[in-house]
Amino acid sequence: MISITSIQQLFTPAFTVDIQKVKSNAKNMIERCQTLGVQLRPHMKTHKTLECADIMTGGSRRCIAVSTLAEARFYADNGFDDILYAYPLPLDKVGACAELAECLEMFHVLVDNEVAVTELKKRRLQVEKSWLVWLKLDCNNGRAGVQPEDTMALKLAKSIADSEGMELVGVYAHCGNSYEATNVKEIQAVAQETTRATLKFVEKLEKAGVRCPRSSIGSTPSCSHPVSNMGCLNEVHPGNYIFYDVQQLMIGSCQMDDIAVRVLTRVIGHYPHRNQLLIDCGWTGLSLHSLGKLPTGYALVEGHPELKLVGMTQEHGKIEPSSGKLDFEKFPLGSLLSLIPYHACATAAMHPVYYVHSDGRIITEWKPTRGW
Repeated sequence: MISITSIQQLFTPAFTVDIQKVKSNAKNMIERCQTLGVQLRPHMKTHKTLECADIMTGGSRRCIAVSTLAEARFYADNGFDDILYAYPLPLDKVGACAELAECLEMFHVLVDNEVAVTELKKRRLQVEKSWLVWLKLDCNNGRAGVQPEDTMALKLAKSIADSEGMELVGVYAHCGNSYEATNVKEIQAVAQETTRATLKFVEKLEKAGVRCPRSSIGSTPSCSHPVSNMGCLNEVHPGNYIFYDVQQLMIGSCQMDDIAVRVLTRVIGHYPHRNQLLIDCGWTGLSLHSLGKLPTGYALVEGHPELKLVGMTQEHGKIEPSSGKLDFEKFPLGSLLSLIPYHACATAAMHPVYYVHSDGRIITEWKPTRGW
């Protein structure tokens, strides 16, 4: 742990987390799910820390989703259970998944193809356990999953349900296309369509005699503004909501006051001949995810809407005014600037330590797990 007490004293670039905002975001999502009558299975991929996972699960250490095997092992080793590896099952990781399934009460895997099912059949679990398998649906997200209207989807569900040593736990859809929305109405339209398609497929399974106990959809936009028929689902699985970011702000998922994270950086150069400041934060401290998506460049400079982060190299950032001449006296060398990231998940992944504060006073450090 560091000995300094104020975020103003941190070596930069530094990733800071406002604990009060994190707790508020977690509380709001828990209450939202309780009102809907659905189980919250929070996704860990945004922060990948034990401390934040405890906040998101209300201290239960149960019912989480992860995106990497490293996360799954990390949480399992630290007392978490009922873990869904919410990623199309990589064939090289079947053995490692079996070890987790055999030592945990509930470790779930997700598939969207028959080859993965065949590999699970080859690796039967010990201790009289069955594989807990979710079928991944693609409800117009356009990433992983089988399309629910495709005959292959029903065939694959039957294959899982009929296989010895395997149990079809549920169907899982990520409405990531909600990130393409521009307002709450569009977000809710995506949520409505994803929910409708998922529930319709569950009905199809029931008519075919295929038992499928659970249905789950999720994204931070859709779960921040849920539609009523989401209450017909069993679970939702958002993740980014715990931090939020500028991307979520732009599409209407949150307000500025909900964004819990910042990247602190210092001015390290004045270059009047090109009307620019140089800062000590490059893409290794922020990521390049926002390229071309913000009028202010790669991030928002808190308190300075007139500034634009126009470019980054590995360890440097270039800031200039949106128009006119830069007043360099307002930003002396060594002065601190606060960047609000476009994508909190991508930015958090750049930092080995998160400095957690309350009203600017550092109260602890969180160290995320890394790897795949």
